[in-house]
Amino acid sequence: MSVFAAALRFLLPWEFSPVALAGCALPVAAYLRGLRTRRARGRPEVALRALAFLAGVGSIYAVLQTHLDFLAQHMFWIHRVQHLVLHHLGPFLIALSAPAETLLAGTPRTLARTCRPLVANRVVRGLYRRLQQPVVACVLFVGLIVFWLTPAVHFYAMLIRPIYLTMNWSMLIDGLLFWWLVLGPERASAPRLATRMAMLVAVAIPQAILGAYLTFTASPLYDVYGLCGRAFAISPILDQQLGGLNTWIPPGMMSALGLIVLASRWMRSDESARRVSSGALARAAGRSG
Repeated sequence: MSVFAAALRFLLPWEFSPVALAGCALPVAAYLRGLRTRRARGRPEVALRALAFLAGVGSIYAVLQTHLDFLAQHMFWIHRVQHLVLHHLGPFLIALSAPAETLLAGTPRTLARTCRPLVANRVVRGLYRRLQQPVVACVLFVGLIVFWLTPAVHFYAMLIRPIYLTMNWSMLIDGLLFWWLVLGPERASAPRLATRMAMLVAVAIPQAILGAYLTFTASPLYDVYGLCGRAFAISPILDQQLGGLNTWIPPGMMSALGLIVLASRWMRSDESARRVSSGALARAAGRSG
């Protein structure tokens, strides 16, 4: 088999999911349509934002629908990479791209009218507001990681397909909610920016503790991978240690990157406020003169 054929085979779905395909393809189609619409209106999207959105959706598709999904079911450390993408990297890039306006511009009017009653529903909006409260969002973000990594829960999640899918989709949806709350919308007051920065610190600490625990625990906790057969010939404890490092270090780096983004926004907002204040003082001085 040639290298190209092997690469193509690896990129094909391990277990095809029409939900995963639609969940990735439809937003991309709407986004690309929105890019054309905004360009025609003389309001083109920033190239880096478009790249971030497409990279975020593409990374999610890769871990759900290529043979990476197979490897994630047979190696603990790759499973942790999969959840790093679903819960952190993919949603982070999507939220950072601020895609709402472009997606709205690219959504067909018929579909927008169909979805409007659901979006405006009082129950749906109330549930969304509760889930987006900072304390609730942080507890859910860390709690889901701890829940799905509980050895007894993880055992059944990796063996029973519906539970496995529930695990992956819950991580993705929660990641989108959390990072959207933290990174978007861009314009936010200083107190809100401070709250979001505190959220990033709050979720980083327990993830670091959990990752360190998995890394330094002397006995294997996840025997399900031995039962299913590991894709690579490494020891269970090394597999667990690598998974622990993936639970510990990259999420901390994502929180640090989020803090840098928020700090830069805070500095820009302060600079803008100073310019407005200086302009107001200059106008007042001009009138008095």
